[in-house]
Amino acid sequence: MTPLARLLRERIAQDGPITVDTFMREALTHPQFGYYMTRNPLGRAGDFVTAPEVSQIFGEMIGLWCADLWPRAGAPRPVNLVELGPGRGTLMADALRAGAAVPGFGDAVQVHLVEASPVLREYQARMLGAHRPTWHGDVDDLPDGPSIVVANEFFDALPVRQFVRQADAWAERCVGLDPDSGGLAFVTGPVVDLADPPIDSGDVYERSAVAEAVMQGLVERLRASGGALLMVDYGHVQDGCGETLQAVRAHERVPVLAAPGEADLTAHVSFARLSAAARAFGARVCGPADQGVFLRRLGAEARAAALCRGKDEATRRDLVAGLRRLIDPTQMGTMFKVLAVTHPDWPAPDGLDACS
Repeated sequence: MTPLARLLRERIAQDGPITVDTFMREALTHPQFGYYMTRNPLGRAGDFVTAPEVSQIFGEMIGLWCADLWPRAGAPRPVNLVELGPGRGTLMADALRAGAAVPGFGDAVQVHLVEASPVLREYQARMLGAHRPTWHGDVDDLPDGPSIVVANEFFDALPVRQFVRQADAWAERCVGLDPDSGGLAFVTGPVVDLADPPIDSGDVYERSAVAEAVMQGLVERLRASGGALLMVDYGHVQDGCGETLQAVRAHERVPVLAAPGEADLTAHVSFARLSAAARAFGARVCGPADQGVFLRRLGAEARAAALCRGKDEATRRDLVAGLRRLIDPTQMGTMFKVLAVTHPDWPAPDGLDACS
């Protein structure tokens, strides 16, 4: 049993079951035992790999997307270049290098990183120190002014609530104690008034009020000062039912309640709900598009070909394999979606379908 599991068991024994979003928040960001607060989770030695770690092309395409949008929006100076959950800083480093090809962009940007993990902040400082980034613990702490915000695999880590359909009512799913073992277990909580499309009894519905609140805060910021958000994540385009909360440890799925604080927890993003939240607060929404489609439209294949020129066979093979993993429909190409949210007066961003 992990140290955090012991703390949660004691808390539940005293106060009763906790909601799934409370469990998820504690498991990821508990100040002493939270998963993101105590380790570098990325890479082969960690628990998972994200697109920027797969290939430099991913971050370069994101950087060019930002740098292309900036002059068409009037080349505001300064412009906040923000990343939410920047990992080891790999995406931002690649984006800044690529974006420097657009005259004036590199001098105009001020780098801001929203990162809760002290461990990952150290990696980011080493990777991005020359760009003098400013760190923030929360989206609400970001400065005013025109901003281009990048969120790659950020929203999927925000806590979700789960609801279970029982006969003609919804009940909140909670984390309690197994009566036999005393360990953590899912239990049915109180009935809630949940206005959603009717589905079959027994199905699980997930909703992230936190994600929708973050989207609202970002849109209010973009509406006030101008800017755009580019989010890349895995999830479903239509809002629907089904349990997607998962735990990953050492690149393998493990039971969600098995090792709180020592396994990553994520849930699929509802692009429909986030799009609706953005529009409700006056933003324009573009997409979503499949990641593979988006990267191809931005020229990822041409970039890979350029990188391969003059390289040895092993390097070329690695570059091609990395790109394939990003764009192939059987790998990350369709699993991950790309969505842009912009100020209504900003130009339409590249790589995505018509905006609304």
